[in-house]
Amino acid sequence: MAERFSGIVLRRPKDGGEPDRPTLGEIGLNHFAPYLMNRIIARWNANLAEELREYDLTTAKMRTLAVLSVSDSLTINELSVFAVIEQSTMSRTLDSLEEQGYIRRTPRAEDMRIRDVTITEEGRTAFATFWPTMYDSMLRMFDAIDEDEYRTFTGILHKILVNIRKHEI
Repeated sequence: MAERFSGIVLRRPKDGGEPDRPTLGEIGLNHFAPYLMNRIIARWNANLAEELREYDLTTAKMRTLAVLSVSDSLTINELSVFAVIEQSTMSRTLDSLEEQGYIRRTPRAEDMRIRDVTITEEGRTAFATFWPTMYDSMLRMFDAIDEDEYRTFTGILHKILVNIRKHEI
């Protein structure tokens, strides 16, 4: 059972001064939200990576196909942001997905330097085959959490994303 931190974690500065920051030791890892989010996502990725092997997909490929399955077309830069993959890794991932016939890269007529990435029917089929596994994994993660709690949680995540994002997307 996680220890209970009875203090205030989010100590805001008063009158423009310095906040009275608690130490990490006072807060504890189990009450430090970035640590918890990192643990959750690391476990999510590890669990999915095991299940992805059966489909000849990596986590990067799965994220790319997931994003493209709900987008008409994206540039490599946009895809890197949405799939949360560094651009160098994204380029290698796209090479592999293109070899598998799952995506298509097309130069833009007005600027040949920009490539639009789209998912092929084979890519949609591959993602649709894996989607039940991905969705069921998400359901297990949110076991004992009702729909209202889920909506509140995702609303909070959106606020956090706005606070920390570097891109408008």
